[in-house]
Amino acid sequence: MRRPTTGTWLLAVPVLALLLWSVVYPNAAVIFGSFEGGLAHWREFLASPADREALNSTLIISVASVFAALIIGVPLAFLLTRFEFPGRRALRIVATLPAALPPLVGVIAFLFLYGESGVVTRGVQNLLGMDESPWRLTGIWAIVFVHAYTMYVFVFLFVSAGLERFDSSLDEAAAGLGASPRHRLRRVTLPLLLPAIAGSMLLVFMNSLGSFSAPYVFGGGIRVLSTQILASKLNGAMGLAYVETTVLALSAIAALALFRVLQRKRRVVSTGKGSVTRRVIRSRSLQVLLAVAGAGIVIALILPHLMVILVSFARDGVWTTQVLPPEYTLENYRRLATDAQLWRPISNSVVMALIATAANIVVCFVAAYLLVLRRFSARPLLGLLVALPWAIPATAIALGLAATFNVNDLSTGRIVLVGTFWILPLAYFIRNIPLVATAAESSLRQLDPALEDAARGLGASWWLTMRKVVIPAARPGLIAGGLLAAVTAVGEFVASIVLYTHANRPISIEILAQLRALAFGTAAAYSVLLILLVLAMAIGARTVEEQYA
Repeated sequence: MRRPTTGTWLLAVPVLALLLWSVVYPNAAVIFGSFEGGLAHWREFLASPADREALNSTLIISVASVFAALIIGVPLAFLLTRFEFPGRRALRIVATLPAALPPLVGVIAFLFLYGESGVVTRGVQNLLGMDESPWRLTGIWAIVFVHAYTMYVFVFLFVSAGLERFDSSLDEAAAGLGASPRHRLRRVTLPLLLPAIAGSMLLVFMNSLGSFSAPYVFGGGIRVLSTQILASKLNGAMGLAYVETTVLALSAIAALALFRVLQRKRRVVSTGKGSVTRRVIRSRSLQVLLAVAGAGIVIALILPHLMVILVSFARDGVWTTQVLPPEYTLENYRRLATDAQLWRPISNSVVMALIATAANIVVCFVAAYLLVLRRFSARPLLGLLVALPWAIPATAIALGLAATFNVNDLSTGRIVLVGTFWILPLAYFIRNIPLVATAAESSLRQLDPALEDAARGLGASWWLTMRKVVIPAARPGLIAGGLLAAVTAVGEFVASIVLYTHANRPISIEILAQLRALAFGTAAAYSVLLILLVLAMAIGARTVEEQYA
């Protein structure tokens, strides 16, 4: 790692200044805003039954979502990693499908399936001859149900990766010493999987904490902090909104700090290479049982995607009390392609996602380069600034931007961005900094720092060294991180609902508007288009990756 030079600081100062201005400044403004008038807003928060309920509900939903995701994700990971049976590979691919659904689209799919007027609900009602729907998908359990479906993928992927790296010889050695399967699981397997399980738990908890779409659609009368912040903002109670935002951010930071402490206290390392041995299931009856269970899982996981596609062809306004939409048409897609007003959210989302992702790639590459290959006194601060947006829920980021960039005052670094096109790309950029920076760092850590010095020693200029040595090394991480950032930005909903205007409304906001207008077909057509955009981005990133491989 090279010692600090003038060039290092020439790169570091602009990046640090940008991160301090865009990440720290707005959130500091929210914290200071919560103390405007002393502790009055904090006393109002503590005295408000609605806010206490929102805080309790948020924590209960987040913890329950973690356990629900674990209950689904861990057994599924063990089943698909440790056992070999017909259909295992296909089931493994299907198990990751919920990750391809943008959060709001997943919520809409559940509304069409299990809502009070959903297909499954109406089907059960008709089958049993009931006068009313057999259930109402509202309240805490409904939110946890939706979270479990959309977030178990984190647990499944983390634990599967842990099991793939798991050295099976350790298990065999314990069995040879007489340990029972339960004892081996408790003393060998789970301790080695603990980092993967803990990491996925943190990810689910953080996502649940800042979740907006599921509580917004299925909450009923339940309040959570993310929706309460928007309600306070719309009511003009900005002081209270600042306190609620600060409490939400502190909850996330506390969870992150607790995770770090647990990580330091309990660290088990395997020195083996990692080789998984799958147990082949030869019992015919067990194979049939697994095939039936697998088919059930596949149907349950694919159903939301199929439902959104089906409803996208339904004629708006005719699906009332029937189980399935009674009329189908291509009119929804024709209107999206020809109506300029309906096309506007699509172009907005694509353009804003591309702008934010391009900024992420440039800034995060420089930050990763400084963090991995340069040694300078501000490196710990840069690492903290890069990771900070991950610990701050999207609602808090959005409110911070709204509170900071609403006036022109260059002496304090404030410019008017609220109400303009640029506020949403800025919000997307901030949210995705940790994603792209972490991916670029991972790639650069595989580069031997001596290669950069060797290139400079052979007379290559700094730019030529960057172009021929450093950027190619960072490229895989930049492509992967850029893809994740673009996919997240194009379907972003939480920050958008706080900051959008009619002119810059993205697809997610238009989907919500169509749902409110009971135009289910158009809302579903937007959702299908969003899924296709995500797939197109994934294919594009894959093509670029192969081109440079």
